[in-house]
Amino acid sequence: MIALRRDPARPLFLYSALTVAAFFLLLPVFWMISTSFKKIGAVFSLPVQWIPTDPQFENYLHAWSNPLTQSDFTRYTVNSVIVTASVTVLNVLLTSLAGYGLAKYRFTGRSILFVLILVTLMLPLEVIMVPLYLTTKDLGWLDSYQGLIFPVVADAFGVFLMRQWFRSLPDELLEAARMDGAGHLRTFIQIALPLSLPAILTVAVFAFRETWDEFTWPYLAISTEALRTVPLGVRTFQQAELTNFPEIMAIATLASIPLAVLYFVFQKYFVRAIASSGVKG
Repeated sequence: MIALRRDPARPLFLYSALTVAAFFLLLPVFWMISTSFKKIGAVFSLPVQWIPTDPQFENYLHAWSNPLTQSDFTRYTVNSVIVTASVTVLNVLLTSLAGYGLAKYRFTGRSILFVLILVTLMLPLEVIMVPLYLTTKDLGWLDSYQGLIFPVVADAFGVFLMRQWFRSLPDELLEAARMDGAGHLRTFIQIALPLSLPAILTVAVFAFRETWDEFTWPYLAISTEALRTVPLGVRTFQQAELTNFPEIMAIATLASIPLAVLYFVFQKYFVRAIASSGVKG
């Protein structure tokens, strides 16, 4: 049997290409952070100062509590935390239940139902925006936390990911729990969920990111300042400070920190769940 020799230059080329791609992807982020520490006159100076010689840390403090913009970022952050945490928890609960049912129970129309759920992945928010707004208005949920939370808790990708993960769990393990007297709900909570932590955390990360960054729906559903979220606050600040790029970049940097921390903390679970989502079709 002839052993295939591995080309030693192939990993080097791959890592070099990934390094170059990562550099260009992170360049705008680095420019944003660098600009947030500059003076206004140094933003467009040539040559570009990638590392400010005189960092202006007060840009962050002044942007956060700038009385001229009439922006209350403390309140906006609290609103975003409430909405994002609620959507994330409800999303994980609903997608886990739906994914488990589609993966482990046989019923008429299961495949058709799953296809219909996947079809909704091709429908952006803009397509269903008008009926969703009218339904929320009829329910009296405009300008409320309910209006920010419940219309966006359903996530087809989360259902798909959880279904794929649950399909990879051995049926014998769940049947053994039922033979020991565990009911369907107890089997789901005590057996299936603990074994699905990577997938659950991945769904939570996606839900957190989508909700924290969401601008379109809060813009439609909210008209009072007291319920504005961080993206709406950033837009308001940008409109008030059109030329103050350092403070605009400072606010944008602060708004990005929760997502960056989330990915760094849970990245190993994220990679594992994505890699396992195609175990069974």
